[in-house]
Amino acid sequence: MGLASAPPARAATSSFDLIGPRLHVMVTHGGTQLPLQRVPNLAEGDQVSIKLDLLPTQTEHYRLVAAFLRGTVERPDNKWFHEALSWKPKNAELSLTVPKGAQQMALFIVPERGGSASAISSAVRKQPGAFVRAVQELNQASLDRARLDTFLHTMLQTERAAPQTVATISPVLARSLAIRLKSECLEQPAELQAACLTVDRETLLLADTHSSALADTLAGTPTDLAFQLSSTPQAGYGSYSSYIGVVRDLFRLVGAFQSTQLQFIPALAQMNDGAVTVLLNTPVSFAKPASVIVLALPAIEAPKPPPLRRADPAALCAAPGFVLPVEGAPLIYATDYAHDMKLRLKRTDGTPVEIPLRADASAGGFVADGAVPAGSFGAVTSGQVHGDWGFAAFDGPSFTLSNPGETGWKAADGSALVAGRSNQLDLTGGGAGCVTQVEMRRGDGAAQAVEWKQSGANGIVATLPLEKIDAGSVSILVHSKGATDPAVVTLRAFQETGSLDDLTVYAGDSEALLTGTRLDQVLGATLGKLALQPGTLTRVGKQDRLALRLADPAAAPTLVAGKTATADVLFASGKHKTVQVTIAPPRPAATLVRVTAQPAAREGGRAIALTSPDVFAQDSRIAFAFHLDGDAMLTGRETIEIATADGRASTTVSAGKGYDLQDAKTGIVTVVPAEALGPAAFGALRFRTVRDGTASAWVPLGTIARLPEIRSVTCAGKACKITGNRLFLIAKTGASASFEPGQAVPDGFVGTEIPATAGADGRIFLQLRDAPQAAATVRG
Repeated sequence: MGLASAPPARAATSSFDLIGPRLHVMVTHGGTQLPLQRVPNLAEGDQVSIKLDLLPTQTEHYRLVAAFLRGTVERPDNKWFHEALSWKPKNAELSLTVPKGAQQMALFIVPERGGSASAISSAVRKQPGAFVRAVQELNQASLDRARLDTFLHTMLQTERAAPQTVATISPVLARSLAIRLKSECLEQPAELQAACLTVDRETLLLADTHSSALADTLAGTPTDLAFQLSSTPQAGYGSYSSYIGVVRDLFRLVGAFQSTQLQFIPALAQMNDGAVTVLLNTPVSFAKPASVIVLALPAIEAPKPPPLRRADPAALCAAPGFVLPVEGAPLIYATDYAHDMKLRLKRTDGTPVEIPLRADASAGGFVADGAVPAGSFGAVTSGQVHGDWGFAAFDGPSFTLSNPGETGWKAADGSALVAGRSNQLDLTGGGAGCVTQVEMRRGDGAAQAVEWKQSGANGIVATLPLEKIDAGSVSILVHSKGATDPAVVTLRAFQETGSLDDLTVYAGDSEALLTGTRLDQVLGATLGKLALQPGTLTRVGKQDRLALRLADPAAAPTLVAGKTATADVLFASGKHKTVQVTIAPPRPAATLVRVTAQPAAREGGRAIALTSPDVFAQDSRIAFAFHLDGDAMLTGRETIEIATADGRASTTVSAGKGYDLQDAKTGIVTVVPAEALGPAAFGALRFRTVRDGTASAWVPLGTIARLPEIRSVTCAGKACKITGNRLFLIAKTGASASFEPGQAVPDGFVGTEIPATAGADGRIFLQLRDAPQAAATVRG
């Protein structure tokens, strides 16, 4: 029976929307019996009973042939093929024992006059590896189809019951089932969202890391090559997914076994209500060659529980119906393989408690069918998910739970509030997982919500905006699930006067550095007869660092090393503080020699040209050279500090890691701002050298700008439309560098299209928010 390409394969579809026969399959393992829908794998010695369920109205008779298969290079024993005849009551059911050495099990359903068990046995034994591969693919495709069916069914239920919740539920559902979510659908009216999300269903599935890993597909490759790959470790069971994005044509794979007598067609197993419904993607043929339906049963292998893990490390609130968020195992939602799931807890007296759980993809985890018994636990307890994966015991992740109603909150020891600045307040003693809101109230005034986050299982940290309040009483209100009234913690905010730690002044330098606290209140300072003005303020830990600049930079030479003086610092409150200063020796000075930028490689989209030589794309590779001034020499032991001018982001580059020497006077630095400073860094950039704790003066380096992602520009005459992402990075578009005529992009713009006007040369000018002083261009 030779290989041949089957003509019907071209007409087959991947939708598998034709309903075939129903089967009843039960598996007994170690004295426990389960329906097939709860069995992820078979084992040697398992008892498998199979019965073909034909409706009373059906007149056609079918043979059911069950076959056990070995590996890809071994033929199965003749005794491993078993036949049942649906029209003969005494022979209509199979009761089989999984033999030793078997690795796969397949079912073949064929019309009574379509072919015999011996014909099927002959075909399988001639090409055992091909059939093994087909069975593996069919089993995987059935699991993928189960995920897809669960997504579609839940979306349909949501659309009927509460269409306004589709936008909220669909992202959680997609994440749970590893479904590709089409975000553009959520921008449509609520009544159209579900229909949009479920169009083109075969393209929705993503790889399930438990049962498959996306790799190179076999689409379009010769069938012989598919069989060769199937015997390699890289293409072992689970390495491909037949149903993901229609990456393989199952009909082509199974169709390779055709002959003049038999035409093998693939089938998926849809399991529910204790029965297996056979799904086909091509009609059954009763003429020669007669159709043979090929259905896969789970592999014969050791149990492989899913890599279930917590999706949220925070403590959870054990209120009725609480959800344990999990990820990493879409099959817990799409199948009944995980069953009898419970959350195991221990009371304070050590006795166990089990709370039933049910997997809910739209909730993103296990939903508790009940609450933690009141009075049995303290403010915080822990529990572990436990159940069965098929016949095997299955232990899932552990969770920390907060008891509802536990509101014994108090400020952590040593907490003190300071008026005039933002404060971080630690509160302990309650169930952090049950906190729903934290508010702050001054006196009898209205409460205002404040930002907060969990800190451990029974602690929270609240950010209190006290910048604009005076000293006095402050009440913190902590709202929790299960508590009628919020817990109230009352503290006093004290007025803080800024403190001065040090003022560093270098000989001949026009900039000094003041360190201390509350330096945001500094209005200015005097050093002898020299006036100093506040510049950039940064915070390192709990210390403020304020740059002070000479009001008259020409007076810098009067600062002589070793000279002592008293600096007088003026605060906004009108108070003065003094600090003694000894002028330090001159610090090294650097001069920028040259700077270039190599744009990052971009796939697709339109290129954006920056017209200013000192404005660089944030993701470009910047290389610059610098000289040390005077007699100072470079040794390679110094580091180069690069930072935004506003002090929000900085990085340090050392020798061998982006810093190199041309010679003792010239340094070369290479850096990618987006990687070194973070994706949110932008604006004016500067650098300085640091050696033995002494830093040179900052040297301007240029401006880094984040660029929008422009996918396309379409024009009708001079009227154009720009399409892409992150278009909010554009402040204005125009036909020239003067942006006349120009069109502003609104603040907070989140759309994907903006209008624009092209100039005479076809260019559209873009004013970037990060570098408004320079223009960028894109071709229309």
